[in-house]
Amino acid sequence: MIKLFVGLGNPGPDYASTRHNAGFWWLEALASALNVTLQPDKNYQGRVARATVQGDTLWLLEPQTFMNLSGKSVAALARFFKIQPEEILVVHDELDIPPGQAKLKFGGSHAGHNGLRDIHAQLGSADYWRLRLGIGHPGVKSEVVNWVLKKPSPDDRNAIEDCVQRTLKAVPHLIDGEMEKAMQIAHTHKPPRPKPPRPEEPPPAPDHNPA
Repeated sequence: MIKLFVGLGNPGPDYASTRHNAGFWWLEALASALNVTLQPDKNYQGRVARATVQGDTLWLLEPQTFMNLSGKSVAALARFFKIQPEEILVVHDELDIPPGQAKLKFGGSHAGHNGLRDIHAQLGSADYWRLRLGIGHPGVKSEVVNWVLKKPSPDDRNAIEDCVQRTLKAVPHLIDGEMEKAMQIAHTHKPPRPKPPRPEEPPPAPDHNPA
């Protein structure tokens, strides 16, 4: 079961709406759903909330260390409360998945994601869960840094927000350790509705004038 939910991002208003902060968007939506408030906690170098769901204690964490040092925050809280890596879910942006889609996975490499890289190092383990929120790829590797630190288009932002709300429905299963059910919810993707066609010009009215 998941005891610690972590959302990755960069602190401060300059980054709040950027693609790299998709993990923050998800965690803040979870805090709202659970009716808890994230509060700064210097002990864990992050914004923290505690929630109780069906008798289980859950922790929500937004590291405020900037992305590259996320592991310092995650490891500090996990070690203090004796939370094992396999009881942690890290929610983060994912270049290789289109906006509106998500993937839930356990373990594996950090795939170049600097937040995950530091969590790997600080936990001393890759054996934690990740929820990868698609933000799309710019198509050129050299543009990745600029891409993640810019705001998505309105359509992409809406798609990501819809994905956040959909994947939140997996939380009860994550808490109960029903990971296959959680995956089914996370991986179900409903494509956006196509825009309705523009109405055609009405035909000319018949001529009813007498001959």
